[in-house]
Amino acid sequence: MSTYINTEIKPFNATAYHEGKFVQVSDADLKGKWSVVFFYPADFTFVCPTELGDLADNYAAFKKLGVEIYAVSTDTHFTHKAWHDTSDTIKKIQYPMIGDPTGAITRNFGVMIEEAGLADRGTFVIDPQGIIQIVEINAGGIGRDALELLRKVKAAQYVAAHPGEVCPAKWKEGEATLAPSLDLVGKI
Repeated sequence: MSTYINTEIKPFNATAYHEGKFVQVSDADLKGKWSVVFFYPADFTFVCPTELGDLADNYAAFKKLGVEIYAVSTDTHFTHKAWHDTSDTIKKIQYPMIGDPTGAITRNFGVMIEEAGLADRGTFVIDPQGIIQIVEINAGGIGRDALELLRKVKAAQYVAAHPGEVCPAKWKEGEATLAPSLDLVGKI
């Protein structure tokens, strides 16, 4: 598998279900701000609603950082609406749910499970220039954690705003960072 880190997102156009409407979303919508593109296998499943609900519960914290979340599955935008209308967990969602029934976006990000026609659990953090800064892919049975994603987004934003500094393991906002130099070699 080739890396997507530091690569620009590929062009796409899609329809999303967002705030009671069907809206168009493209790669241009992701530029100019931080974005999280959150792929999941399918609507009306088991682990997926727990993840999307966790993101919904923490959405305000992402928005406070200027981050938009885009959930993507190979379902249609109509299916997203039906799920939203019937699930108390999914009703909480305020971020766009992109339909990708052709799998084009899912393939662009390299998370298509071809034999199933479904997306892997892929998470991509994209900077305002449209460059992928974080990639995480989980096996189907392993749900993700919105608070850990939020921590990683804060670290990515910090590193982008502070050239020459890096965030060590378990770094949290306000904690010390590192400035890589010859003086640090062998001392950490």
